[in-house]
Amino acid sequence: MDKDEVPLITRRTTRSSSATAISTKNNVDQSTTSTNICSPSPIDLLYGGEPIDLDVLLSNFPGRHPQIRELLQILGPLNAPMLPVFVYGGPSTGKTGILLQLFRHLNRPFVYSSCRTCYSPRILFESVLNQLSYHRKNATNGYSSVKRCEKPSDFVNFLREALVGIVKSLKENRGKSKSSKKLERSIDGNMVYLIFDKLELVRDWDKSSTILPLLFNLDSILNIPEVGLIFISSTPPDSFYSSMGYIEPIPIYFPTYNEDDLRQILVRNQANPKLYSSFLDVVLRPFCRITRRLDELSAIFSPLFVEYCKPLNDLAIVPNEDLKRKLFSNLQPHLSLFLNETFRVLSQSSLGAERTKDREPRGSKRQVGTCEDSDELHFHMSTSAKYLLISAFLASRNPATLDASFFDSRGGSADGRKRRRKPSEMAKGQKEAEEQELLTKGPGSFPLERLLAIFQCITSVAEDSLGEEVQEEDSLEVEGQNNPLMSDVLLQLSSLCNANFIVKGGTCPLEGSTRYRSVVSEDLALKVAKSVKFPLAKYVYRR
Repeated sequence: MDKDEVPLITRRTTRSSSATAISTKNNVDQSTTSTNICSPSPIDLLYGGEPIDLDVLLSNFPGRHPQIRELLQILGPLNAPMLPVFVYGGPSTGKTGILLQLFRHLNRPFVYSSCRTCYSPRILFESVLNQLSYHRKNATNGYSSVKRCEKPSDFVNFLREALVGIVKSLKENRGKSKSSKKLERSIDGNMVYLIFDKLELVRDWDKSSTILPLLFNLDSILNIPEVGLIFISSTPPDSFYSSMGYIEPIPIYFPTYNEDDLRQILVRNQANPKLYSSFLDVVLRPFCRITRRLDELSAIFSPLFVEYCKPLNDLAIVPNEDLKRKLFSNLQPHLSLFLNETFRVLSQSSLGAERTKDREPRGSKRQVGTCEDSDELHFHMSTSAKYLLISAFLASRNPATLDASFFDSRGGSADGRKRRRKPSEMAKGQKEAEEQELLTKGPGSFPLERLLAIFQCITSVAEDSLGEEVQEEDSLEVEGQNNPLMSDVLLQLSSLCNANFIVKGGTCPLEGSTRYRSVVSEDLALKVAKSVKFPLAKYVYRR
């Protein structure tokens, strides 16, 4: 192949663009050739190969069509200014992957920085500046950055200078033809986007009180219409509120996947989709009751599928009903063990670490992965704080319209009480609409009054189940106004807010009171509820 026929590719082909393959011979010649072919240009800020169609993008991410269309609407047409966007949702919900593929579809340049790999302000600042300057750390430059930047003021000045230069070059190339080379890739529009991922980790930095306001105010500080800001976080925007004013980003929530979405995702790219679908018929529903994180399910299903296929000689076979029953009988003894393992952290690295620990000699024989080990809380919390945390989780998870369905006015469950009048069709439709709205916008906020009402109700339900544990907690009782659990509820609420189990939201102008939001996962809430023997599953609203 001649040099003129070598296709031009961007240097950003994956999330870490610095990963390249180096051969053992002719390194100098190949590096020189690649440098000539792929000279630094705004094309390096594009993602992946050729742009993909919208239909391909939608098919690659089942269950995320509303979020993709909403992002497309906010990003707008070519050269349209935009307000900052705040994308949030639980881990392994497709936030980062969808955004990267979305920009590949739009064929627009962007700068991506993760606050996990950029774990300090200086590294974050220099990462952004290196990408905007098309600078790559290597042995030639001593693995140094294009500019040393530690102060936020210097970062703003360098950033404005780099962005103005890129926008100017994009405008100059706009009127020109794409290129004389047929294989060269062009850029659509003059916009440049800055993406900051894992933003919740910035709160743990030493200078978080300075960096977070800087990032949120970056749009107004730069005042460049051709620059867009996108933040990605696993926590809601309420957890980042501060006393310093800024334009509130547009929130886009990525909920956890339901069973149908998980099935479509897991079946994709399987060598035998029908065989794997029969495997999911057995394992998906019981495991979804424990976790719906895609990374955890993928890690635990991989060894399970190997056990499921052991009786087969041909993995390309389409199983019939008799074969499905045979495969299920072979898998059934392993299900309980793997279900217990699911309570643990299920990343591949942690599973390997647990297996290493199992090889070490121990004084007492205890099987790793049992329910006793997985349900144990690794921190101390008083009984009243546990019930308050459960109350906050229910207030954020359940619609307020369902409180009367789960609890009655005297406290406790509404099960077994007298039957209420049947609601009208209009009231039923309004109630369903509110419930669906809650599911789409994520964990909701709630006032203090509702939290206290739920707290009083669930402590009344737990009166009989507390037993000796309640007596050890200062002989606590849960009766009416003399309930000692209610006496220190405000102090416990302050402690939970300081520990980031509960976050304060903005003050509602209509109610005039502060609203709160629970940020704990369902797995942690179940563990806390089990430690006080509270039946949390009976009070959680599900579709």
